[in-house]
Amino acid sequence: MADAQNTRDRHDVVGSRHRRVDGLARLTGEARYTDDIFLPRMAIGKILRSPHAHARIIAIDTSAAENLPGVFAVITGKDMPLPYGIIPWTQDEHALALEKVRYIGDAVAAVAAVDEDTALQALELIEVEYEILPAYLTPESALATGAVKIHEKNKKGNISKHVLLEFGAVNENMRQADLVIEGDYFFQGTTHAAIEPHCAVAEFDSAGHLTVWSATQVPHYLHRELARVLGLPQENIRVIQPNLGGAFGGKSEPFDLEFCVAKLAQKCGRPVKILYTREEVFYAHRGRHPMQMHYETGFDKNGRILAVDTHTILDGGAYSSFGLVTTYYSGQLLTAPYAFASYRFDSTRVFTNKPACGPKRGHGSVQPRFAIEIQLDKAAHALGIDPIELRRRNALPAHTRTVNDLHIRSNGFLECLDRVEQASGWKERYGKLPFGHGLGVAGSTYISGTNYPIYPNDMPQSGVKITIDRSGRVTLYSGASDIGQGSNTMLAVIAAQELGLEVADITVISADTALTPVDLGAYSSRITLMAGTACLQAAKELAAKIRSSVAKKWGCAPENLTLIQHSVRALDDPDRRMPVIEAFALAEAEFGTLCTTGYFETITEGVHGDYRGATIGASPAYSFTAHVAEVRVDAETGLVRVEKIWAAHDCGKALSPVSVEGQIEGSVYMGAAEAVMEEHTTMENGLLAAPSLLDYRIPTALDTPEIEAMIVQSEDPMGPYGAKEAGEGPLHPAIPAIANAIFDAVGVRIDMLPITPEKILAALRVKEAEEKSTVRD
Repeated sequence: MADAQNTRDRHDVVGSRHRRVDGLARLTGEARYTDDIFLPRMAIGKILRSPHAHARIIAIDTSAAENLPGVFAVITGKDMPLPYGIIPWTQDEHALALEKVRYIGDAVAAVAAVDEDTALQALELIEVEYEILPAYLTPESALATGAVKIHEKNKKGNISKHVLLEFGAVNENMRQADLVIEGDYFFQGTTHAAIEPHCAVAEFDSAGHLTVWSATQVPHYLHRELARVLGLPQENIRVIQPNLGGAFGGKSEPFDLEFCVAKLAQKCGRPVKILYTREEVFYAHRGRHPMQMHYETGFDKNGRILAVDTHTILDGGAYSSFGLVTTYYSGQLLTAPYAFASYRFDSTRVFTNKPACGPKRGHGSVQPRFAIEIQLDKAAHALGIDPIELRRRNALPAHTRTVNDLHIRSNGFLECLDRVEQASGWKERYGKLPFGHGLGVAGSTYISGTNYPIYPNDMPQSGVKITIDRSGRVTLYSGASDIGQGSNTMLAVIAAQELGLEVADITVISADTALTPVDLGAYSSRITLMAGTACLQAAKELAAKIRSSVAKKWGCAPENLTLIQHSVRALDDPDRRMPVIEAFALAEAEFGTLCTTGYFETITEGVHGDYRGATIGASPAYSFTAHVAEVRVDAETGLVRVEKIWAAHDCGKALSPVSVEGQIEGSVYMGAAEAVMEEHTTMENGLLAAPSLLDYRIPTALDTPEIEAMIVQSEDPMGPYGAKEAGEGPLHPAIPAIANAIFDAVGVRIDMLPITPEKILAALRVKEAEEKSTVRD
């Protein structure tokens, strides 16, 4: 029996290296994206956008556009007056602006026409009269006394959200600290730069049923908001997410184009498509919040963290988006992987007249991670402790609770540190490399799904249905959104593992609200744990039926059977086997049509503390990561070359190692880009400084460092086979690791992102002046 089990282990699908289920289709161009959809009689839609950062709409005249030959429909804000928003308590956007515009690019009107040229001509014919209002492009100006409210109904001026939470005796511990490190940090806003622009197509059928195809990562939430804003029954709406060309958080809420295509299609009686231009994508934004962070951290003489006190200002842009959550995440997710004896965070999100910020890969916690990891590095140097050793001394153990009462179960952080330390030759090289050449380290943690749904309810957060046809084909239905991260492959891996098949034997149908069970979407790294758990439950139930039917035929116990390599085998006699298709037929004859469902329910016990805001940041499981970065800095030019990043990530169990490695590499790439290149900034008039991929700097293949991805497996009891997230957590440490490596290389700290040659040269000049002053003294 042991030999049979060992045989099974050698042929496990889970943990093996395999292709993605959609890999070949994407590579060959077979995969269809939203913009590939062309329907009979389809019109092309375009959106008129505000040229002003802040203005009141006095009047809109659309008559000339409506009379233009080839124009089928024109709509304005009055056609869809209900506000919307991803967070139910902060719905402050309109599909088309009603009374005022709040940033350059805010949607004002939309047209549907016979072709794109006609639609663009119609936009030019729409006359809008504006009353210009003061534009606030910084949090400071928006908070100034006498500032006009960007949202008139907001009770706290231009404050979007304020959170102040304290855990333990922060002031007392800070007074008792042997060392206090104080620093100011700035994280510049960045955007997602996904390859595929936003696109949506809408069609009403003869029965009045609406179908919307959208490049979204949240079909379920889009489905709900379409019904509410359009005033249609949910059962009359179908949302389909075709193949997606990247998202990274930038498509994780409804956008104006999805409402506009639906309303235009309803009004003109024909399908309508709207495809954002690249410039529109940049203005739609929802990227990383710029954050100003003041950090004070107290340590004892051995490097233990006694107190952390943070004050953060978030530049939220014009609308709330996910901002309520972001404000909490800026503090709540800082409390691992290190133990804080006490902790206080004070975070304020401010409305400004710029494109709205939202969730970008590692939502809300990448910016504070940058600050705290540099604080730790500064403390290590001040105390004469190796930076990796200081992190070891403060590392949380497994099966513990953080200072803000989040429940940590599995924890592979120390192994992550060990792996990057060894792989990088840290002990032999750190602090010993020539001037201009340095190493830096950083660690982090991230959630494996937010514990609660965005709108309160007691229903499952994710469901999966699996059917087996008598031909032997297995079809898996899931509402989860594969946005390029490989969630369809992950689900196929689990089903194949339990049913004794290969990944290629599983057909995955996903993200179609008319065909698939509900899944809440691809955000907060939730799909592996939540949809994966639902899939495992459904697959196990099917496998149990199959074993039961074969056991009856063979006269043995079902527990003595296993499904493996397209067969059912007896564990005590591996030569006794039945082809799996024959076993499927037996089970269908006994149980009827083979179909099972599984689901993931919200965990309500022991996940978080009992205080206001405790639920935000709570997760069933947490991933852990450590990076070492190697850089070269040219002291003459200030140019930084990130040579290599070693990244060790604790993903629980790697269900699909190739996919996990890809997620680690993609995360590291994005983090390195944010460290030394990316800036999503506005000019003084409110226009974006770089609203194109030509001007917005992201690394090419030549700029990308060598990345060594290392998988650490701590196997969490909450995840399928112990799996946790791998799609966002590996980004966080890259940025501070690079900053810390620059300090090791040339002895200057750059605490304001991005790290540019100009900033390095300025810091080197200051350092040189200080050294000369010291010599003179």
